[in-house]
Amino acid sequence: MRWPWQRLVSSDRLVLSWSGQEAAYVLAHPGEDGGIQVLKAGVVQQTADGLAGVLHQLEALGLKGLDLTLMLGIDQYQLLQIDTPNVPPEELRSAARYQVRDMLAAHVDDVTIDVIRVGDGRQQGASHSFVVAANNTVIQSVTALAEALDCRLSVIDIQETAQRNLQSALARLDSVLDRANAALVLVPGQQAVLTISANEELFYTRRFDVPEGFLIGQWGSVVTAPAAVDGFTPVQEYVPSHSGGDISLDSGFYGEASSVASAAPAVAAQDDDKAQRLVLEVQRSLDVWDRTWSNLPLNRLRVFAGERSDELAQWLAGQLGQTVGVLEVSPVFAGLQALAPADLALCFPLLGVLLRTDVAST
Repeated sequence: MRWPWQRLVSSDRLVLSWSGQEAAYVLAHPGEDGGIQVLKAGVVQQTADGLAGVLHQLEALGLKGLDLTLMLGIDQYQLLQIDTPNVPPEELRSAARYQVRDMLAAHVDDVTIDVIRVGDGRQQGASHSFVVAANNTVIQSVTALAEALDCRLSVIDIQETAQRNLQSALARLDSVLDRANAALVLVPGQQAVLTISANEELFYTRRFDVPEGFLIGQWGSVVTAPAAVDGFTPVQEYVPSHSGGDISLDSGFYGEASSVASAAPAVAAQDDDKAQRLVLEVQRSLDVWDRTWSNLPLNRLRVFAGERSDELAQWLAGQLGQTVGVLEVSPVFAGLQALAPADLALCFPLLGVLLRTDVAST
């Protein structure tokens, strides 16, 4: 089995993610100009037939017997950060497994793990690593799907490294590959994923919940940016609580609505609260970056929020005082214009998997 930091070169490629009640897919092949041509993409909903129904729909789309890369949904694995164990390379996974045993959501014997170095190896001080931990039952279920489709499974990827690939490709086009660049991806019904990379390596990542209704709400109000905080303080310790210590953005922190003359002001106030919470999460993450990686100032933040990506970029630029653009990947991928906006939003995290170019056996 191969994990996401391994690179693959092939022709037509299928990327598939199966999480919850839906399977998202992208089928693509290399373009003549060095880009990637997206042939088809979309989402298949699970029906009462369960896995058999999903397989039937995928087979009807011609997605059988292909070279396949699976991407785990962000609810299917943990991504932990640890001090890199001081052991020989061949003992790294075993040492990391021991180090994260008390941080796992499942028993250590019930998970598959792998290790990714934090950064590009040029930073000073202690070395850190990311540990990817997925329950064995999750690995078995997604590989069973690949086998049922008669696909050749080559890589299991994760969203954070796929997102790194997208932002690195755009940084290369802008000739700022050595600069730190951030990406924020908001997909309906999923946690937001923030990643910061430089020199094609992942340095920092964080997930946080998106307030329910945020992507269809109004963001027009001015939000006061929070004061800078100690970059070495864990974010979850200083995010203000609105619901008895629960820092989840979609937690029920609104409470009973106050009596108002009409419903419109109440809705606007709730939209303002949601917007402010999102800005706080992003700003404090960027504060952590500035203080922890002061030798790598952030070049820009790119965002994706489906059809509202341009609007979100402009709004966040005003709120954060940062250079914010859209995670616009059309220079790299042809054929995206043919996708329905809803399908593109759900398939967007898969696109970075197609930029993988190296493979090594595990």
